[in-house]
Amino acid sequence: MTTIPITLRGAEKLKAELHQLKTVERPWVINAIAEARAQGDLSENAEYDAAKDRQGFVEGRIQEVEGKLSAAQIIDPASVDAGGRVVFGATVELEEESTGEVVKYQIVGEDEADLKLGLVNISSPIARALIGKEEGDVAVVHAPGGEKRYEIVAVSYI
Repeated sequence: MTTIPITLRGAEKLKAELHQLKTVERPWVINAIAEARAQGDLSENAEYDAAKDRQGFVEGRIQEVEGKLSAAQIIDPASVDAGGRVVFGATVELEEESTGEVVKYQIVGEDEADLKLGLVNISSPIARALIGKEEGDVAVVHAPGGEKRYEIVAVSYI
């Protein structure tokens, strides 16, 4: 079984979602099904059909989250010391060579990636270009929009 890297924050987020699904969503769906059954004929009961669909979604998501957590390799970026190299969990400050624009990204797992928050997926083109580089190096990113060059200004593990 392959392991999936995930930050400590990402694992906590998945655990919170799993708790929500099991303690709030699942009981709500069970109650909704019971109420719909009490209304009588199930063959034309839209509420029953909707509750059963929701139950299928909730149970599927519970299985998916449990599977991800069981395969997760939880990495706390604060405990990583890669000697200034860019590794999973590192926060990297970059300056685009052509525009001088400075951006800051943290390299995270697939489930926690959110570009608006500066969280980039480990398998994204920019993360792949950065892995193994150090402060002062130039990373060439082959993105769908063309080639971009970034100078690594700082690497931190927070």
